[in-house]
Amino acid sequence: MASVFTVSEVSAHQQKMAISTVLFNPRTQNIEIMHRFNLHDAEHAVKEIFDGKADIIANETTQADFAKYVTERFAIYTLDHKALGLSFVGTELDGKHFWVYQEAPAPESLDGMVIEHNALRDIWHKQTNTINVEGMGDIQTLTFTDNTELLSVEFKHH
Repeated sequence: MASVFTVSEVSAHQQKMAISTVLFNPRTQNIEIMHRFNLHDAEHAVKEIFDGKADIIANETTQADFAKYVTERFAIYTLDHKALGLSFVGTELDGKHFWVYQEAPAPESLDGMVIEHNALRDIWHKQTNTINVEGMGDIQTLTFTDNTELLSVEFKHH
């Protein structure tokens, strides 16, 4: 029985996936970004990106360095390719996940956005980054795989 759990745990870690949410918060008038990485992947990543002694669980400097790495590889643009100024909010270690938070003031009118999300994709070719865009009509999902650099969503205004 134990080998079944081991196999499924190993295959789950080999998926190399991160999920982000881009949420339009009407209460704050901000766009809130929440990046969720599997802690197992983040542990391996920091050892490859920084050095073999990097420890994302116990070392706040490593957590900050990883957050900086993520925020440098994520960007949101308007449809005419003007970058939104994203601010770093913080990180959170939560069970099997490591979270990186960002935000930006929501533009007055936004017909859509172009998003770039290359975190971990520069070290693992099989890394898949999925983004759910919420709060502007139906949830829209973007999936970054292979050589995908930029993806866009458009919003229907009622």
